[in-house]
Amino acid sequence: MLAIINGKRRKLDVHPMKRLLDVLREDCGLTGTKEGCGEGECGACTVLIDGVAVDSCLVPAAQADGCAIVTIEGVARARSGRALQDAFVRLGGAQCGICTPGMIVAALPLKEGASLDDIKTALAGNLCRCTGYLSIFRSVQAGLKNSDRAGLKTRLKGKRANAR
Repeated sequence: MLAIINGKRRKLDVHPMKRLLDVLREDCGLTGTKEGCGEGECGACTVLIDGVAVDSCLVPAAQADGCAIVTIEGVARARSGRALQDAFVRLGGAQCGICTPGMIVAALPLKEGASLDDIKTALAGNLCRCTGYLSIFRSVQAGLKNSDRAGLKTRLKGKRANAR
């Protein structure tokens, strides 16, 4: 598997049907992406593949070959990602921490000024068992206001790993 993971080109010798979640956690040491349900129901394992939020527990490694992947560890590199993380801490969007990485990653593609409905739609596949969702929605709104969306757009799209 050849991929750009958090901006770094990585060549990994993994079984093509190994879950991307396991590749990231076991082979890359990126343990910020969490396993909640293992069935694509909770969103704790959300990562971006070529800028699209996916449940990494459902994606075989072969499907991510040649793609740009962003995990929660890659989020802090962009000012917009740090703004979302800071807002989650400041406004109580983070509680136990299991769902938080997936929530933040799922919110990354949103544009500044996204409506509450846009935010709800982006986070619809992410479950939180600790909070009411209002603090999460407020955290996303605040994080989007304080972010550098231009810098993030470049990081989310990335370059495909197999591009020359």
